[in-house]
Amino acid sequence: MTTPVTTAALTASYLTGSIPTAYLLVRQAKGIDVRTVGSGNVGATNASRVLGFKGGAAVFVLDLLKGVVASRVIAPWLIPWAGGTGELACGFAAILGHNFSAFLKFRGGKGVATTIGVLAGTMPLVAAVCGAIGLGAYAVTKYVSVGSLTAAVALPIVQALAGQPPRHIALGAVLMALIVIRHRENIRRLIDGTELRAGRRQSEKVRRSS
Repeated sequence: MTTPVTTAALTASYLTGSIPTAYLLVRQAKGIDVRTVGSGNVGATNASRVLGFKGGAAVFVLDLLKGVVASRVIAPWLIPWAGGTGELACGFAAILGHNFSAFLKFRGGKGVATTIGVLAGTMPLVAAVCGAIGLGAYAVTKYVSVGSLTAAVALPIVQALAGQPPRHIALGAVLMALIVIRHRENIRRLIDGTELRAGRRQSEKVRRSS
């Protein structure tokens, strides 16, 4: 009985993460596909280039809540015996859903907001420290991508310093790697000096290579 229930929990978490918040809000507000503007990313930063700060903030909060729901609602409800490991597993499934949405032909965002939601729900102290590190990097550089990457790299280090179990640190390292990989185009633009700073809009068509 455990395997079907666990599969159901992971599937429900993945589908929760797959809800394309940025796509739906931009389509509703502007009648356009967020994947055809700016960076083409289905996330809060790209949505803010179309909807402005408030719209981008709404996308961020909703994407964050997907991680909270998966880790703190779905996991405790369906697989309570799995404890923290089950919560992280369901959270990871939600992140994969956000990054590779079943509703957008497996295209999606970069998973930062949903990852924050998972961490806030399962390890709030680690989330707060990594968030502070990311915000510090953003404040210095004004690049959202630099803040996200810095927080991601800090994650397994902060987990280790907090004395978390090795399996949780290993998952943190996987989350770090996933965020870095999803930001590969941003890294290229940072190296080339073409990355947009916060507050600037981008109107050109999406780079299909991303």
